[in-house]
Amino acid sequence: MGLMKVFSGSEILALALKEKIEAVGVDTVIKDNIQSARLAGFGSSGSAVELFIQETDFSKANPVIEEFRLNI
Repeated sequence: MGLMKVFSGSEILALALKEKIEAVGVDTVIKDNIQSARLAGFGSSGSAVELFIQETDFSKANPVIEEFRLNI
């Protein structure tokens, strides 16, 4: 299976969700588009940070993700 994107938005919100997902035992991957663009020497637009999980972990992480989305 592969990675699936579960969140895209600000770094602060992505890190908060990352903590909550990892608290239930699901590993996450963060892709920081702004940092990547800055290192390459150009700017970035759109969603700054994307959060990914393994597709096989979705059923375990989904309740946490939905609760997070309802509270932001």
